[in-house]
Amino acid sequence: MPALLHALPGQTLATVFGTNKLAVWAGTLSSIGSYISRINIVWRIMIPTALSAFLCAYLGAKSITKIPEEVMQYLVFVLLVAMAIYTFRKKDLGLKHTILEANRIEIAKGITFGGLIGFYDGLFGPGSGSFLIFLFVRGFGFDFLNASASAKLINMGTFTAALLFFIPTGNILWQLGAIVATCNILGAVVGVYLALRFGSGFIRVIFLVLLIFLIGRMGVNILIH
Repeated sequence: MPALLHALPGQTLATVFGTNKLAVWAGTLSSIGSYISRINIVWRIMIPTALSAFLCAYLGAKSITKIPEEVMQYLVFVLLVAMAIYTFRKKDLGLKHTILEANRIEIAKGITFGGLIGFYDGLFGPGSGSFLIFLFVRGFGFDFLNASASAKLINMGTFTAALLFFIPTGNILWQLGAIVATCNILGAVVGVYLALRFGSGFIRVIFLVLLIFLIGRMGVNILIH
């Protein structure tokens, strides 16, 4: 997203977001099959979570012109810093997987998580996968591998919902989106292979690296503006 914002200064925010959603949708779709066949997804929680995320992502996409981008950047920056500090300090976070009882409380938590992240993903987007992984690890006790697989599933719903708004309104640059989508697919294939091969400890390290990158990139954007 930051790269597209920099590369397309003459395009509307909605067009940049729509093009980005097309690319990440393709990458996510290419990785879901491998995860589902290898990871024990908690479907009783993930299905209502995905539905909540789907509906709220569509509402978020429709609200894209209502909330200033600067406000979102400051809020997301603070949340990313808090997540990075917490994950770094909790050395064992996400290394063991908790077997959940999919009771009403856990389902309600999933619906809440899905709704919040779904709305944010439709409205803004950067770091949504990281937020989901963190919430699944911290809120449900998943290990990083199961949390990553579950986050992909939810993101697939949020990206699809956002595209249902961006495509009919003509807010996608199809040629550029196809190029970025191809690269995203290649990256996703490599990422899934490494995640399944090396497990939660590896994903934890990559998760922290990604958070540091996002914090640095957003921090630069904030300082420039």
